[in-house]
Amino acid sequence: MNSALRSQLAAAGVTPECAATVELVRDVLARVGDKWTVLVITTLADRPLRFTALHKRITGVSQRMLSQTLRSLTRDGLITRTAYAEVPPRVEYELTPLGRSLSDTVTHLVSWVRTHQAEIVRSRAMFDGADSAAQ
Repeated sequence: MNSALRSQLAAAGVTPECAATVELVRDVLARVGDKWTVLVITTLADRPLRFTALHKRITGVSQRMLSQTLRSLTRDGLITRTAYAEVPPRVEYELTPLGRSLSDTVTHLVSWVRTHQAEIVRSRAMFDGADSAAQ
């Protein structure tokens, strides 16, 4: 945690244990809120995949960004990376039980968006129309 946030929390009377929780919540929300994380999690929901298969299925992600995202998800315990001793080498990525529970949550979020898609689009159009009229 950065020292400025740590100082603010301490000044507000937050215990070091709570401050650690705040830091973890912020980190997890940042990870889950990342579009590449959501796409990797949903893509791996059905079965384990190799890097190249993931890269082909996730439109727009660079190899570098996919690699960084996979490394972060592995670090957080959401996916596993399994390297097989074969020629040529084969590496697969798979959701862990923790990652699967996140996948269930993301699936609910996607379902919510689909259910309310028309309302969201209508609201955005109204807002954008009002915003351009005000200018």
